[in-house]
Amino acid sequence: MEAGLRLRALGLRCGHRGAFTPSHGGGRLPRRPPRLAGVFCSLAASGNGASVAAGPVRSGAEVARARRMLHVVLVSPLIPGNTGSIARTCAASAVGLHLVGVRYVVVKIHDSWDEFRDYFMKQDGEKRLLAFTKRGTSIHSDFSYKPGDWLVFGSETKGLPQSALEDCCTEGLGGGTIRIPMVETYVRCLNLSVSVGVALYEAARQLNYEQLNYQPELPEEAQRLFPAEDIYA
Repeated sequence: MEAGLRLRALGLRCGHRGAFTPSHGGGRLPRRPPRLAGVFCSLAASGNGASVAAGPVRSGAEVARARRMLHVVLVSPLIPGNTGSIARTCAASAVGLHLVGVRYVVVKIHDSWDEFRDYFMKQDGEKRLLAFTKRGTSIHSDFSYKPGDWLVFGSETKGLPQSALEDCCTEGLGGGTIRIPMVETYVRCLNLSVSVGVALYEAARQLNYEQLNYQPELPEEAQRLFPAEDIYA
């Protein structure tokens, strides 16, 4: 299935704010399609894995696939804010993001774990699935990551399904289960977006942040829309 960018549902901006603007009478009038929307809305991928990027900026999934670096997989995420935060982290890290289950955000959507597994098995090069779970056998900072690793996370309430855990521990598919240490006295688990950030940056650190070497080439008119200096400094 072809996935379209709907990051607005997660509170993210894609080119311009939205497709509608309120009229003086309280109604909603259609706004002209933004001229530069194609410059930014380039994270979609078709069901067969082919990129459908609409502009010069390639998606994290496309870059990661081309360089066979890191991927992040979310299985049935429930909280839009977490998914949006993770999407931002993946964009900043130049890694691929895959969502298993029907979602409004986008990058590459897989309807079920079985469908995702079939997709994964068709990918070229060395690869393995790594399940992140509070009951993982390896600590995230002790584990040795490799280019082509897919970091798999479950939903905020149920974690990973048994089928995903089994595949991540199956020879030829997975590389095992990993945990991020924490004290469970006061909280049940870490926030999903925090967990992805911790795991992703540890993996990237071990790989010398190679995926960050990719620098998108934006047209001059698009560059003017980004701040030239750190406004938070």
